[in-house]
Amino acid sequence: MTSSKRIVLAFGTRPEATKMAPVYRALEAQPGLTPLILSTGQQREMLDGALNVFGLTPDRDLNVMTQRQTLADLTARIVPQAGAVLREMGADMVLVHGDTTTSFCVALAAFYEGIPVGHVEAGLRSGSLREPFPEEANRRLTGVLSTLDFSPTTGSRDNLRREGKAETGIFVTGQTAVDAVREVAGRVPLRPEWQARVAAGQRLVTVTMHRRENQPMMREMAQALARVAAAHPDTHFIYPVHLSPAVQEAVRPTLEVVSNFELTAPLDYSDMAPLMAASVLLATDSGGLQEEGAALNVPVAVLRNVTERPEGVEAGVLRLAGNDPTTLEAVLNELLSSPDLLEAMRRAPNPYGDGQAARRIAQAIAWHFGLADRPADWR
Repeated sequence: MTSSKRIVLAFGTRPEATKMAPVYRALEAQPGLTPLILSTGQQREMLDGALNVFGLTPDRDLNVMTQRQTLADLTARIVPQAGAVLREMGADMVLVHGDTTTSFCVALAAFYEGIPVGHVEAGLRSGSLREPFPEEANRRLTGVLSTLDFSPTTGSRDNLRREGKAETGIFVTGQTAVDAVREVAGRVPLRPEWQARVAAGQRLVTVTMHRRENQPMMREMAQALARVAAAHPDTHFIYPVHLSPAVQEAVRPTLEVVSNFELTAPLDYSDMAPLMAASVLLATDSGGLQEEGAALNVPVAVLRNVTERPEGVEAGVLRLAGNDPTTLEAVLNELLSSPDLLEAMRRAPNPYGDGQAARRIAQAIAWHFGLADRPADWR
């Protein structure tokens, strides 16, 4: 009898954990596959909170995080440690997610060890190597190393085709973020203090801003957000501030004195998912929140100049606001002053899938190992 294939899910950040949690559960349910978790600990505090929400415990943890870590140092720590641990774990395949430094480094370590790599959320491209930085480079480099590519949309699949990836290894699955956010938002209530604001007629806006390419102008972007808040006193802005000292130093002096701007520590996903669902707008430079907003039918203003998720812009649920303070202020004021415009965005179709992405990924891996037929709903 053929032994079960050991599939190692490797991740190190909160977004990776939330998007890979549904995949872990789907692999558990797929005959012939045994999922294991390798954590790098790239984002220690935020990662642990996400794991707790989904009841997951890493089988191995590299614990590489240090204060004010550089990308070069992080890469130098992850690659050799990951290679040794993957050998010890007896990995038959390694799954990495998206565009983090963990994803690229573990994929490289697996490549060196001769272990096939599956890339979840493959094929996203912004077209600008430094926007977002270093994520655009990470996902392109990971794509060079992967054997199986799980693209969330036909557009991301087409990007891989243009780059010469083998057609037989590309699967359009939908976005696992849809699986995760709908599950958590549907079972966890909004915090009572925020629910009270909604009951009193206040609108909620969720803000996140942390990208490295935005940090040189983040102080000015925070000042623009403060002016937007002043122009909309009926709206309560909630900003879970990234733990990066550079982000904290850039935004807190300006925003913590704004009466309708609430700065919090990073939120567990159990708080973040229902907060997003209750918001009238997400203002974010995050990648994952773009998809989560679309999945929850919440309009998203993207605080970046380009997005690797153009399907949301084309569908009408995302609006590029850029990172120029004057422009983003104008875009946010326009959106918050126009209920009809927000409603049109809210009614836009979700282009990121039907909540079945994780199941399709597990079936594709089983098919790769000869353990299942090729499902009809792959494209």
